[in-house]
Amino acid sequence: MKNLLGIVLGAAIDRKDGDGGIKGAAEGYVLESAVKIAIPLVVAFGIGWAVQHFARRGLRALSEELERQKAAAGS
Repeated sequence: MKNLLGIVLGAAIDRKDGDGGIKGAAEGYVLESAVKIAIPLVVAFGIGWAVQHFARRGLRALSEELERQKAAAGS
């Protein structure tokens, strides 16, 4: 019952070929299960990338500011 949407969509897509829709229902079931696993992984990867990106950007800005302060103090 959980994967009913995937089964129905897969069967509807498979019926366009003129088939009965059983193969499409099975493919839809598998696809929905894969999507349920893949989406959290993609979201976690995206969050990790964003954290790393902004941390590097912040560290770069901080080091540039420190270099400017050293150059100003040395002159």
